[in-house]
Amino acid sequence: MSMHSRYRVRPEWIDYNGHLSEGYYVLVFGFATDAVLDEIGVDARYRSTTGCSVYTVEAHVRYLHEVGPDSELDVTSRIVTAAGKKLRICHEMSANGRLVATEELLAVHVDGASGRATQLPEQVARRTAELVEPLPEYAGRSVG
Repeated sequence: MSMHSRYRVRPEWIDYNGHLSEGYYVLVFGFATDAVLDEIGVDARYRSTTGCSVYTVEAHVRYLHEVGPDSELDVTSRIVTAAGKKLRICHEMSANGRLVATEELLAVHVDGASGRATQLPEQVARRTAELVEPLPEYAGRSVG
């Protein structure tokens, strides 16, 4: 089941070329990742009560089209792998109905006390299993 979130481009996110600066694509994808984590139960309460969280360990962003000032960004997010300690999430960002960027990320569930990766708890693993979708065509590509 895909998850959707919306964000408005802020004036301070616009670079010297008059477009969304590359770092802000990643910021918006980060907000979308947080929304996914909230959906699966790895929210602020979970983090404070368990001392565990999810850390992004790898990400691949594709910048497909420029985004102008004051654009409305729609992000579609899907979990494509949820197994053991790992989550793989794909995000697709659109502006004005046009796909402008994608991000594929690998995240690991971490116990903050030990600093080590640890299994997703049963209730989170069950919820993520319900949400897993097939890989989009762009997933798994290398840079180049």
